[in-house]
Amino acid sequence: MHVTVLAEEAVEWLHVHPEGVYVDGTAGLGGHTLRIAEKLSEGGRVFGLDRDLRAVEKAQERVRMYPQATILHRNYDRLGEVLQEIGTPLVDGILIDAGLSSMQLDDPARGFTFQEEGPLDMRMDRSSGASAEDWLAEVDETELATVLKQYGDIRKAKSMAAAICRWRKTSGITTTADLVAAVKSALPFVQGVPEETRTVFQAIRIAVNDELRSLADFMIQAINALKPGGRLVCISFHSGEDRIMKQAMKAAGKDYRELHPDGRLKELIPARVKVLTPKPISPSEQEIAENSRAASAKLRAVERV
Repeated sequence: MHVTVLAEEAVEWLHVHPEGVYVDGTAGLGGHTLRIAEKLSEGGRVFGLDRDLRAVEKAQERVRMYPQATILHRNYDRLGEVLQEIGTPLVDGILIDAGLSSMQLDDPARGFTFQEEGPLDMRMDRSSGASAEDWLAEVDETELATVLKQYGDIRKAKSMAAAICRWRKTSGITTTADLVAAVKSALPFVQGVPEETRTVFQAIRIAVNDELRSLADFMIQAINALKPGGRLVCISFHSGEDRIMKQAMKAAGKDYRELHPDGRLKELIPARVKVLTPKPISPSEQEIAENSRAASAKLRAVERV
């Protein structure tokens, strides 16, 4: 069963107005989109975006009773383009629930989980881009080590990358079981599946889907797309995601001065948003007990001024 983390809190912070226009940047199975649609009058609209076509189809079915809701097969880093297409360059609120959905993780055929064998795909949008198998076949050892360090916080990233590349050369890496075996080869004294396996899979998934670059692009577009009083609500599950969200919100929440080409300071540009969550909101103990994935979740929100 798919469980939407911090669902009630996210919609509460979004402060939905019945006649407003909203965007759910990560529709998933439609959980947040549905909750927003339920609060809208006939004049309100909510657009759910997702890069996973299977998720789009399921979300469309879930919200079909709400004419106010539209689900689109698009990545959230195309937010500005989507808003221009629908003729609404500014909206009343935007929500994003970054990272991997339970639906994707629970399907072995997608290649996201190390707990069951399946093809090493890992693409959120299987209609485009290179799979994890293709990416691992081409990536050089130095770049792989950087990915493991930055996206997976692997302490001995260089030795892990070297072991994976050796396994790639001698045995090949085409399935999730192959990648698990490669990780095990780097830690021969660890019994069972090493804890590092989870973070290796996480790091490769983030690299394959270019997730952090997409998120950074989205944050700029989202802040610029808010009407005065509009809110941006962001949920993260990874320290790299949270860092990007926090930095973008912090930067937009400060006054700054632009520079002339000759180096002279321009006039003061006032802050564009007010940060509503100086400290991130975390799930309740009960939610964490019911869904272990919620433990790492953080919610941040800003309001356009």
